[in-house]
Amino acid sequence: MVIKIYLFLYFSLYKADNTAIIVVIMYVDISKSGKYKRVLLRESYRENGKVKKRTVANISHCQDDVVTALQVALRNVDKMPDVLNGLADAGLCHGKSVGAVFAAVEIARRIGIVKALGRGRQADLALWQIVARLIEQGSRLSAVRLHEVHALAEAIGLGKGFSENDLYKNLAWLADNQAKIEDCLFKNSQKDQADKQVDLFLYDVTSSCLEGTHNELGAYGYNRDGKKGKMQIVIGLLCDKKGEPVSVQVFSGNTSDVTTFGDQIKKVATRFGCQRVTFVGDRGMIKSTQKADLVGADFNYITALTRKQIETLEKKCVIQLGMFDENLCEVEKDSQRYILRRNPYRAEDIAATRSSKEDSIGKLVRKKNAYLSKHSGAKVEVALRDINQKIERLNCSWLSAEPKSRVIVLLTDADILMRLSRFDGCYVITTNLPAAVISAEDAHACYKDLSKVERAFRESKTGHLELRPIYVRTEKSTRGHVFVVMLAYLLRRELERAWDKIDATVEEGLGCLAALSSVEMCHADGVTVERIPAPKGLCGKLLDALKYSLPAKIVRRRLKVSTKTKNRKCR
Repeated sequence: MVIKIYLFLYFSLYKADNTAIIVVIMYVDISKSGKYKRVLLRESYRENGKVKKRTVANISHCQDDVVTALQVALRNVDKMPDVLNGLADAGLCHGKSVGAVFAAVEIARRIGIVKALGRGRQADLALWQIVARLIEQGSRLSAVRLHEVHALAEAIGLGKGFSENDLYKNLAWLADNQAKIEDCLFKNSQKDQADKQVDLFLYDVTSSCLEGTHNELGAYGYNRDGKKGKMQIVIGLLCDKKGEPVSVQVFSGNTSDVTTFGDQIKKVATRFGCQRVTFVGDRGMIKSTQKADLVGADFNYITALTRKQIETLEKKCVIQLGMFDENLCEVEKDSQRYILRRNPYRAEDIAATRSSKEDSIGKLVRKKNAYLSKHSGAKVEVALRDINQKIERLNCSWLSAEPKSRVIVLLTDADILMRLSRFDGCYVITTNLPAAVISAEDAHACYKDLSKVERAFRESKTGHLELRPIYVRTEKSTRGHVFVVMLAYLLRRELERAWDKIDATVEEGLGCLAALSSVEMCHADGVTVERIPAPKGLCGKLLDALKYSLPAKIVRRRLKVSTKTKNRKCR
């Protein structure tokens, strides 16, 4: 399909008796065919009764803003002399915010997000949602209203307006094209990777509660948010060894952690085409079934053992308690490597937590005893039941409560407490990678890198990007929403690296850049010239760190961007 756009400018030449002899029409001829675009400045004129055309210049290489400025100039050619003569009398008006949106779109181009999204209206709307999530977190309604304050349409080059309904449809488009976009981003990230000996992937799972009960993926399950009585979704995040998100997947809220792991193996083997892969997963994530699947795919793993698995190894005399120390200790058994370490700080934290639980239960015992002493009709069995329920809820199996007359006594089983505290601060990392490929120190460091995934979850869920609250209902909208947050996190990480030496957080930096606005030079005849002032101070430092210069001017695009749903007026 070929689309042609014409903008005409009429010139008339007259004889001395005011009889027209030549009529010249100058216009911009824009022809689009697929991803190709041709822009010509042409003239059409009539000579001796015949219509003739000629090309004045080929301006296809010019930026869209330049072409738009030329169109504005041709449309107002009769007013331009007055405008140029009246610049001294021009009034200054506050324009839209330009710093944050232009910088964000530029970073999206650099790291390949714009390329991965492709071209077209849906790609532009997807980029709009990603930048909106980075700058002002909120719903699709707030993303639409972003147009009122920020010059995001000009930064993206958006040519057509939209409403929140278009953004909801765009979430479905993102969900349908997620695999293609992730593959493109992964290939782009691998180009600059010098070390390609071992492909290392970090994987972890979290959950996020939902608002309402009508989400198609919503279900009740193991809630990590501490939000009781709310349905949730399960999110699996796959990162490379640097902590850069590679892929995100949304599961039903009642999906167990180990069940999500098989999809990641298939994804890396088939989509990413990696041959030598090592998966790093948290304890309980990679169990015997998952290990067998990894070995079957010729992959390797690095994970940690649960307390029960550590106790089993001790019973089999594979390891001993005395091997645990601040320095790493390695044991190999049947081609399986076990790397042992004891963290004294973690041991102190566990002991402090256990002591805090005892104090909480002891406080309840004293409260119940005081009540029993003052109320002769109160039943000891009721007080004992409440205390035992709290002991069970806090998982304090070394404690028990017994009544003596009308006084409840809290007892401590020293043997159980000793058995539970033996391995405080102790952990075992296991891998099937041989020592010739990776040392014990490197394997230990790789497992500790899982904190990068946890940080991504923290920033995405409750931190800067605010994945929650989730109000969407359909499966595709939910997947698209989570994918937008992941892509926005890629932008945040890039900004964080660039601003590492500047005394400002990413949120503070974006807020400072958002304060940089354009200036409209308004004229009486309605023609507007909009310029961007030179950034100074912190704004200048932030842009210098990004090695990016804002354009000197922008051309205001007249787009119909508004929400279908209006805010209710206060009564």
